[in-house]
Amino acid sequence: TFLSSFGSSMLYGYNLAVVNSPAVHIKAFYNATWYQRYGQGLAQGPLTLMYSLTVSIFALGGLIGSFPVGMLVTQYGRNGTLVRSNFLVLLAGMLMGFSRYLESPELVIIGRFITGIHSGICLSVVPMYLGEISPKNLRGFLGLVPSIFICLGVFSAQVLGLPELLGEDPYWPLFLSVVVVPAFLQMLLLHWFPESPRYLLIEKNNVHAATKALRWLLGKYDVQDVIEEMEAEKRSLASVETVTVWHLLLDRSVRRQVLSVVVINVGMQLSGIDAIWFYTNAIFEKAGIPDQEIPYTTVGTGAIEVVCFTIEKLGRRPLIIVGFCFMGICCVGITLSLVLQVRTAPWTRLYLGIWVRKKISADYPSLTAGVPFLMTAELFKQSHRPPAYIVGGSLNWLSNFTVGFVFPFLQVSAGAFCYLVFCAICLLVALYVYVIIPETKNKTFMEISHMFASRHSFLPNLPDFVKMTRFNGYGPPW
Repeated sequence: TFLSSFGSSMLYGYNLAVVNSPAVHIKAFYNATWYQRYGQGLAQGPLTLMYSLTVSIFALGGLIGSFPVGMLVTQYGRNGTLVRSNFLVLLAGMLMGFSRYLESPELVIIGRFITGIHSGICLSVVPMYLGEISPKNLRGFLGLVPSIFICLGVFSAQVLGLPELLGEDPYWPLFLSVVVVPAFLQMLLLHWFPESPRYLLIEKNNVHAATKALRWLLGKYDVQDVIEEMEAEKRSLASVETVTVWHLLLDRSVRRQVLSVVVINVGMQLSGIDAIWFYTNAIFEKAGIPDQEIPYTTVGTGAIEVVCFTIEKLGRRPLIIVGFCFMGICCVGITLSLVLQVRTAPWTRLYLGIWVRKKISADYPSLTAGVPFLMTAELFKQSHRPPAYIVGGSLNWLSNFTVGFVFPFLQVSAGAFCYLVFCAICLLVALYVYVIIPETKNKTFMEISHMFASRHSFLPNLPDFVKMTRFNGYGPPW
């Protein structure tokens, strides 16, 4: 779990934040290269466009990388896909590292695109792999470890981007290419770790390899019960072949699971967390923090994320419901802080703005960020899991790109009240989870499948006063 998250999820977090600190130096490099090629520098508009492309192309790469996940995990396995994907990082790191020496801004943009493809693959494969190798009583905690490593990656980029380390002009190519270190370690070591036993038994019909992998994972514990559970799931499948995305969307037996994956993945990106990250520096600037101190304040909020762990005792539904409700409240808080920055005393905007920002940094990643990926693994059987991750991953990246593209226009039209749109989305997602999705904690994949197969399995989640009951022999039988 730690190794796969270290070489994959951590890189995703690192690449999200790595372009913030050296933005001025990267723009200067683009401008100087353009002047050397054509005898004149870039105007402000084209320069901003080139830098925006450098930042946003990472999400486009992630969207493209999410599409072949089903084919890759079927062909090479979960572990094998993670090992092979590291070659993308090594290639991207080499391109970005030599971009200045070769005087080529294009290499920076291409390198960012390739790292996005790697993150698009791993953001789906890592939780799938961890969900399949984890015992059911540890699946919740181990499934949230990648989220912790994403926060650790963001924090690492913030620290290395300080002026005392790699935040100065001569070092930004090294700053961008540092990703090759964890990728190389994962490629070197993860090869010796076992493949998913469920993949080996159900999809490859290799009982010996699956038993060997289970013994490696479970140690002295008896693996026979796990083998029997997987055999029962294999017998329940109409086919052990992985279904396509199109067949998944048309399969009426899993439509509630598909809708749930769509809602929680889109809801996570449309919760406003990305938009608030985009507005961080402006909040701190308007709160009265000097410009030279903003990088250190950002590092302080990033450090809070790393130390926030979510315990398994809470369960999936409470985590995601509380997380989205909390995010909705914080969207209201950020709206108040922006309004008060204009209409009220400086001390109010300082403490309210920083408090809301720190609470979001501390609580939201540990409560909600990793749950959608974990639940995607739990809601589907073996044959439907890869295409489910394609659907969830592609919508996740598409929503991420949409927020980054639409938010500036929303901010112009709605001003400080633009975050209320995110508040409404958060509350609607929390309501959907409360009504539709059952608790999956400590349940096997077969038990979860049976819960969703029941036509009215979501009714126990409703409060008693809205349930339908029989009256004098009439009414629904439930």
